[in-house]
Amino acid sequence: MNCEDAGCITVLNDIIIDEAKEQAIAMAAKAISHPARVRILRILARQQGCLNSDLVGELGLAQSTVSEHLRILREAGFVIAEPKPPRTCFTLNRVKLDEFGALLSYL
Repeated sequence: MNCEDAGCITVLNDIIIDEAKEQAIAMAAKAISHPARVRILRILARQQGCLNSDLVGELGLAQSTVSEHLRILREAGFVIAEPKPPRTCFTLNRVKLDEFGALLSYL
């Protein structure tokens, strides 16, 4: 096949798009790959407002462990952290969760 052919360009573009989607799925899946992080998302999904240190009590984990799980979820975009001194308010980023669901439909 001659790469000057328009079909070749389409195939290459599809491969690049597919690789980007695969990378996005893998990164998001890694962020929610721990049961405690899934539990955090479920807890936040049930909340009307925001949660702060209440997560430690609900999860039964050390503060440092919960903080690390929240850091990973924040970096992946699943959780939004809003400083409300002296605490931080955590909410679920439903837009990011919807985007992840849409990416999964790619499979």
